[in-house]
Amino acid sequence: MVKVINQKITDKFALYHGDCIEIIKGIPDESIGFSIFSPPFSSLFTYSNSERDMGNSSNSDEFKEHFKFLVKELFRVMKPGRSISIHCMNLPMTISHNGYMGMEDFRGDIIRTFQQSNFIYHSEVCIWKDPLVQATRTKNLTLAHKQISKDSSRCAQGLPDYLVTMRKPGDNSDPISHGRGFEYYTGERAEPAESKSDDPRINKYSHKVWQRYASPVWMDIRQTRTLNYALAREKEDERHICPLQLDTIERAMLLWSKEGDTILTPFAGIGSEMYVAIQMKRFPIGIELKQSYYRTALKNIISAKNEQRGLDL
Repeated sequence: MVKVINQKITDKFALYHGDCIEIIKGIPDESIGFSIFSPPFSSLFTYSNSERDMGNSSNSDEFKEHFKFLVKELFRVMKPGRSISIHCMNLPMTISHNGYMGMEDFRGDIIRTFQQSNFIYHSEVCIWKDPLVQATRTKNLTLAHKQISKDSSRCAQGLPDYLVTMRKPGDNSDPISHGRGFEYYTGERAEPAESKSDDPRINKYSHKVWQRYASPVWMDIRQTRTLNYALAREKEDERHICPLQLDTIERAMLLWSKEGDTILTPFAGIGSEMYVAIQMKRFPIGIELKQSYYRTALKNIISAKNEQRGLDL
């Protein structure tokens, strides 16, 4: 019996309040065209006191043991030949928590966990983050300029984000075709549209957009374009600790899904991935354990408007 605390299902989306490992068991085999999510970053942030909350793990080994149950179910529900994109970062290790300063290969742990469930390591992109912003927010001494004068052997680079994409083996029976090529660009410094053409062989606009999307490092993701920023917020609304940039979600959804696909996000948070999926005419299924995030996600999804496509929820 799948335990759902609350739910909202319409002809445009399905949002569930409950444990993703339990609720995903009710999703049919090979029914998901694409999945994108940002998992709890091991024990870096604690979102709730629930023992079902993966972010409430006491250490990385406990998180990995919990996470692998979800990955096994993800393999079952994904269509063959389709992909899952995971937003993650490597994690800082601290003296207070680990006994020394350094980094934990969280990105690698994610990849290996998916590979153990027979996923193929398809691709990844490194997303640039401003080290000054990180230094200001985290007060990390390895990023402090004063450390250069004191002892630069302790200096270190900022931590970028990664979008790791894993693919389920098999042939994709429903190709994702863009026909004439890319019609628009998401990110900073948009490409000029005068080079567009209906002929994909000479559509230089699409070629230029693809060159930037195909880059192994995305330097042009708008860091402040998140759902917290995109939608008007009420004072009592809870802000998500790590809202995923909408540019990143849109690019991934454009590359690895198509209109009409069912999109799964097992950690819905405040609804960022679902918000974009609806705008892009996909059907999102979201699962969120934390009650306040579920309520905020539902509010965001229902109130979301896409001005370019005139979407009415």
